[in-house]
Amino acid sequence: MQIVSTIKEVRTQVKEWKKQGLTIGFVPTMGYLHEGHASLMHRAKKECDKVVASIFVNPMQFGVNEDLDSYPRDLQADAKLCESIGVDLIFHPEVEEMYEQGFCSFVDMNGLTKELCGKSRPIHFRGVCTVVSKLFNIVTPDKAFFGQKDAQQLAVIRRMVKDLNMDIEIVGCPIIREEDGLAKSSRNTYLNEEERKAALILSQTICLGERLVRDGVRDAKALVDAMKENIAREPLAKIDYVEVVSMDTIEKIELLEGAVLVAMAVYIGKTRLIDNFIVELVNL
Repeated sequence: MQIVSTIKEVRTQVKEWKKQGLTIGFVPTMGYLHEGHASLMHRAKKECDKVVASIFVNPMQFGVNEDLDSYPRDLQADAKLCESIGVDLIFHPEVEEMYEQGFCSFVDMNGLTKELCGKSRPIHFRGVCTVVSKLFNIVTPDKAFFGQKDAQQLAVIRRMVKDLNMDIEIVGCPIIREEDGLAKSSRNTYLNEEERKAALILSQTICLGERLVRDGVRDAKALVDAMKENIAREPLAKIDYVEVVSMDTIEKIELLEGAVLVAMAVYIGKTRLIDNFIVELVNL
């Protein structure tokens, strides 16, 4: 496995692979890898000849007073995990490699980014779209793999690829959870013991929401109210949002029908965690 830090090195290697007729799978990450990231890499390994993973904490997608400086980093552990899976190349650039002095070009999006995380993190998706576009241009993969835990991000990336005619297949992969249900996240390391127990309110509320939908609840407000009421039982939890939106447009809906995303962001102490579920409904 190679670990490279320059755009030139990535392009040189990928061009060589493509000359051999090999397909390229790409897993973009911010590092501090866990089983959720590993599942994306396993999927990429299964579907592509060569796998590239990027490890880059992208400053452009962090707002003021967010956790850019404290975001966990451990390249040695990340490399060990990648190598055990069979990743062929890690791209680990410095900020200056990705954003040269005078950088002033951005990729932005309207519509899909105005709700959910886009409402409380207004610059976030401009940073995501810009860095992912750059990474796609650098790596030129055949397929790129993203997790459903960041469901809005997945929808945004899919739309960006479609709108900008990028010749890349975006593969969405299921949420990976701890044994007790908590969605895997690099930010889980911020939680102390008490907060870690309190964080289970997210997955418990997701289970509640799924059960209500299975039982026939189709009114979005009724579903949201029940989920918010459940979260309110946990003293350490502070709701950022609980919303029901169309999976295609990420716009709020009143009635659950078609492809529906039920998503939440909740602060446990100072740590902001997200979770969601997606359902496909046909109302007769």
